[in-house]
Amino acid sequence: MSEQSAQSAGAGQPAPAEYRIEDLAHHSGATVRTIRAYQDRGLLPRPERRGRSNVYRDTHLARLRQIADLLDRGYTLASIKELLEAWDAGRGLGGVLGLVAEVDGPWTDEEADRISREDLDATFGGRPDEDAVREAIELGVLERIPGREDEFLVPSPQELAVAAELHEAGVPLSAIAGHLRELRVQVEHIASRFLEFTTEHVFARYLEHRPPTDADAAAAATMVRRLRPLAQQTVDAELARAMRMFATRHLQQHLSPHPPPVLEDEPRQVALPSATIRAVQNLVGPESVAAFIAAAAEREVQSRTLDSLASKGNKDNTLGQVMRNH
Repeated sequence: MSEQSAQSAGAGQPAPAEYRIEDLAHHSGATVRTIRAYQDRGLLPRPERRGRSNVYRDTHLARLRQIADLLDRGYTLASIKELLEAWDAGRGLGGVLGLVAEVDGPWTDEEADRISREDLDATFGGRPDEDAVREAIELGVLERIPGREDEFLVPSPQELAVAAELHEAGVPLSAIAGHLRELRVQVEHIASRFLEFTTEHVFARYLEHRPPTDADAAAAATMVRRLRPLAQQTVDAELARAMRMFATRHLQQHLSPHPPPVLEDEPRQVALPSATIRAVQNLVGPESVAAFIAAAAEREVQSRTLDSLASKGNKDNTLGQVMRNH
């Protein structure tokens, strides 16, 4: 590494650190190729040219770490460039990064835990089930820990505890996983609608500029802290209301000695595979899933009715022709 440790003349302070591109890559975790690509895209300032060498400083290292942090939070390089250009233009980035940190922070007080493979097997009946473990990892209920084959990270111990209780009550693990997949589709729709609602009525005024000003971003971050618990509180209250209503109705039906007959013309609930729901959601958006499925079903019924009528017409024509020939 070529960091210079010489003292500034007459100042008695260390000179600013200087890096070759290989040293900068080592300290930042980025590759040399990535650093050069960031320079070409205007994300990273050009280095100082000194003779035949390029010299990078701590400002370059700090910029690379900011880019890496924003990428980890899901930002694209194009949006990162807009943020950094605003910062370089003097508009500030502290408030924006504060807003990013607030939104990206935990939305629950629950803390992740760890569980050994032995305890995991014991919790779910005592018999290893590799398929169930793979599905739990796919769903994010469990996460592998690098270098530890006998231990897992549990992002939500409450979710794992619910699965254990259901399994002990007799629900197969495959059914629990399928239920979770279906539940997530519904919950993600609720979350999406809540964000659209609050953006329209609350956050739109803070996000008029792209990127928002430092003051607006800071105010929006404060508002996120205030509104964060509201979504969960609303869902908890509505879920409790719905469970009380449906559970009471369900119990009455099962305790009644003469359950009411199901009428043929009475609308019935039909469960669709979660994969079908996700495919339709990706095609038309969460808010149009029900309408799309209803329209598709109606179109299929009409198509089959037309096919039936056409088939009947062909049979009648054939029968008439036979009778005329005789």
